[in-house]
Amino acid sequence: MGETRVDLLHLLEDLRDAYPGSIEETILTEILANALDSGATEITFDSDPAHSTLTAVDNGSGMRRQELRRYHDVAATTKARGQGIGFAGVGIKLGLLVCEEVVTETRRGKSHVATSCRLASRHRAPWKWVAPVGLASERGTAVRLKVHNALSPLLDPGFLEASMRRHFQPLLDPTFDEFLAAHYPQSVAIHVNGRRFEEQRWTAPLQGPLEIRLFRKRKPSAYGYLIREDVPLLEEQRGLAISTYGKVIRRGWDWLGLTPSAPERVGGLIEVPELAACLTLNKGDFIRTGSRGAMYLAFRKAIQEAVSKQLAAWGDAREWTEDARPKEVRPLQRDLAQVLEELADEFPLLASLVERRAGGQKRLSLGSSGKVVDPRAFVTASVMQQAQAEENAEELKEPASEEIDGGSTVSSPSNGQPGDGESAQSVAAQDHGLLLPGKGGVRRPAHYGLDIQFEDRPQDLELGRLVESTVWVNRSHPAYRRALASRSIGYHIALAVALALAPLAVESASEHGFVTAFLSRWGELLDHPTSRKRTKR
Repeated sequence: MGETRVDLLHLLEDLRDAYPGSIEETILTEILANALDSGATEITFDSDPAHSTLTAVDNGSGMRRQELRRYHDVAATTKARGQGIGFAGVGIKLGLLVCEEVVTETRRGKSHVATSCRLASRHRAPWKWVAPVGLASERGTAVRLKVHNALSPLLDPGFLEASMRRHFQPLLDPTFDEFLAAHYPQSVAIHVNGRRFEEQRWTAPLQGPLEIRLFRKRKPSAYGYLIREDVPLLEEQRGLAISTYGKVIRRGWDWLGLTPSAPERVGGLIEVPELAACLTLNKGDFIRTGSRGAMYLAFRKAIQEAVSKQLAAWGDAREWTEDARPKEVRPLQRDLAQVLEELADEFPLLASLVERRAGGQKRLSLGSSGKVVDPRAFVTASVMQQAQAEENAEELKEPASEEIDGGSTVSSPSNGQPGDGESAQSVAAQDHGLLLPGKGGVRRPAHYGLDIQFEDRPQDLELGRLVESTVWVNRSHPAYRRALASRSIGYHIALAVALALAPLAVESASEHGFVTAFLSRWGELLDHPTSRKRTKR
């Protein structure tokens, strides 16, 4: 009888390549993330270039003997999705790629054990029990890495500090202390070679707070700020960084889908704890499909709107203009957006791609009140909360308004407290006196809903793919060229959009039913006389 074997070296190299940074940065990030997941409040790193070792010690929950035994199995973990930011059961194993030996010592209650592990060959990473040397004190886990290269960045205290500040910026910024207190009741202390990291607040000539409130909660679901400098920022500071449980997941403008007029001078950070449930396996990105993908896209759209308001207040918003695309796409995109809107009742996860316009979007039905635990209800509730907010604002007959130079206006209820339907970001900006003159005139709002773009991917067998809220149609696909020749490009694009959205809209094997419903509704829209007139206009 045969057995399934694993090329362990190749597997670890593939896992390493899943991260955007260097292997040393990945190892350091995973050690710190796993310590935080264990409830540690104090984490100490000691580098010893003379012996080529890096020792990390935390005061977390530690492990018992059986747990340490399973710890050496690839992908073995006790973590549940959404409860941690470390690479479940894999992170520390990446140290085998650059280390002669990895010693792990852990202490929990009366259990105090240690092991030594190394990569012996492509297929074997043997480990053995060793006597504890006293790295872990009363409780917690310690890891000692014996690196191959005496010049490894893991032995450089400057590299250690810079990497941890970049990847765990919210933990070291006092702005987020109160917001993260629910997950980290005690402040987290990080030491390198006996020196504790000092907290640093990101200051700039212009700073505007960002707050996202969903489900009509009193406390924000996401919190952060934007800053604008008079000079270009460092490359790693540009754009908005998004973090969860204090770990930065993405940074820049690409993930957000909008760019200010001076992107090199604007940066920021926003923390969204609930998105921990949407992280991919390596905790380096967010899932784009199913209910978790819909939750991420719903938060992303809310963040887009808050950021756009702040940029507009600074006079730094970039006007959105449609690119030069085939003439058939523009009316088709409007029709497909209407199809999405009408299918959102049957497929609630599509709500994250429906662009809401005052008086133009159908109101989505909302279930019973109470705590929303189903991601489908999460998306619906967030859309309904925005719609209800606008209605509440219109019903206020005598709002207290303050006109800002350049034509901007901020409104608030007469009692001076933020109303249920008022933008938390605008209120916070008003309280801090951060709304500045714009460039005058009314700007066209950014596009938040479904977008259609084109790309050439000759080796891709898919007609199209969904990236954030944009469907990219593959022009290199043979079916696309046949559609051009037969003058059926409209149907081809609609089919490509339906297939790309299917994994997001449903979570089971009913994707075929969604595609059928999508194309059927699109066909009905084209056959309706008023729809054709609207499209021609």
